Amino acid sequence: MFGKKRVRREDYDRENWKPVLRCSICNGEQVAGFKNIHTGEFREECFIQSSSELENFKEKYGISELPREY
Repeated sequence: MFGKKRVRREDYDRENWKPVLRCSICNGEQVAGFKNIHTGEFREECFIQSSSELENFKEKYGISELPREY
């Protein structure tokens, strides 16, 4: 009843999209999303304001490493 909240693991097209953390050099903003391997298109998923939000994003999609892109 009061146990740990289960997070539903969502999936994405792993053959065409890769997870990326876009970071701004100027103001430090971070946006987590997916980048198309073939076209380079970036699909924004969520705005990251803390390390816990980043961990939630990784857990949501089952990602262990998230490369940074500037």
